[in-house]
Amino acid sequence: MPNVSSLVLTVVGDDRAGLVTALAEVVSAHGGNWEHSQLAELAGTFAGIVVVSVPDDRVAALRESLDLLDGMLKVTVHAGAAEPAPDERAQLTFGVLGNDHPGIVRDISAVLSRHLISIDDFSSETRNAPMAGGRLFEARVVARVPQDADLAAVRADLEELAAEIMVEISLTS
Repeated sequence: MPNVSSLVLTVVGDDRAGLVTALAEVVSAHGGNWEHSQLAELAGTFAGIVVVSVPDDRVAALRESLDLLDGMLKVTVHAGAAEPAPDERAQLTFGVLGNDHPGIVRDISAVLSRHLISIDDFSSETRNAPMAGGRLFEARVVARVPQDADLAAVRADLEELAAEIMVEISLTS
């Protein structure tokens, strides 16, 4: 069995039909396997991250072929790390909802960082709030909490922050 490399591809391009197909065809043509992805249209731009595995002896050819997608997609290739062993860290999941204003993500991520909490998944959006006459910010955060972290202190800090920046933070775990 050949050695296999894990690659992380970041992709960006003007949104249009066929972008995922073009990328998947190049990966497949080089014996690659599409492992995991998060892809989205953001402000008229298609953007995403894709993790692929490919035989070591085909990595260089894959990189060259991905460069040929430029004009349709700008693809940047990063060497992937080995999958970490599962750990016993607790998972913290919470939602954020409130009037949109600058600094919400900075403030929330700063609280998590102070407690050495690693964000696994962060998704957010803003949308019109017709009844309130402005825009709402909404986020969903999934994070890993170190074993020695004081979960009560984390919750208290997030609740204090919510009051300061006037958003609702709902902790689910």
